[in-house]
Amino acid sequence: MPVPAHRRSRSRVRSARAHKFLRTSRPSTCPKCLAPIKPHRACGACGFYKGRQVLVTKADIKVKRTEKRKKQEQKEKERMAKLKNK
Repeated sequence: MPVPAHRRSRSRVRSARAHKFLRTSRPSTCPKCLAPIKPHRACGACGFYKGRQVLVTKADIKVKRTEKRKKQEQKEKERMAKLKNK
């Protein structure tokens, strides 16, 4: 196994590694809600990725919950109306 002939100085090693720094990626925008997102990630605001919904967001849960409550209230009203008619 070959061995280096001379020890590389600290400054030479560090200057050779100067181009290996990490770059920050610029955020892109979600085409649906225009929120800033990281590249190749699903949008946290609307849950869409590449034109289809892949995440369930808090807003989606809230909408479903209100719809469910409205259905239950409607059923309760119908039940009460049937009881009054008898």
